[in-house]
Amino acid sequence: MATHTSQGRIMVHLTRLGGPVFALNPDLIERAEATPDTVVTLVNGSKYVIRESLEELTELITAFRARVIGAAHTPDLRVVAPAADDHDGDVDAPAATDRPEHLTNVLPLRHGEQ
Repeated sequence: MATHTSQGRIMVHLTRLGGPVFALNPDLIERAEATPDTVVTLVNGSKYVIRESLEELTELITAFRARVIGAAHTPDLRVVAPAADDHDGDVDAPAATDRPEHLTNVLPLRHGEQ
């Protein structure tokens, strides 16, 4: 059980009660219950019975959220946005030439933005 980055997406790796490991986007979790097995219900109604305890699941999701927030404040990890010359002359946005080639279509998050 861990959080991992896969093709730019951060996922939580969980273990089904039957054994196989799978990746789950925690944003899709509606609720989790200990019945006594941990049952994760997604927003679409799908249910997964997992080996991890409710406390372990909570810790994994907390770590996931921390990674998302940390990525928003890390210069090399940016949110995809329109091309740099489409930002209406925002002087705080770095020029496309100041960033690595693979980050030319992104703008940094600024503190206080939503």
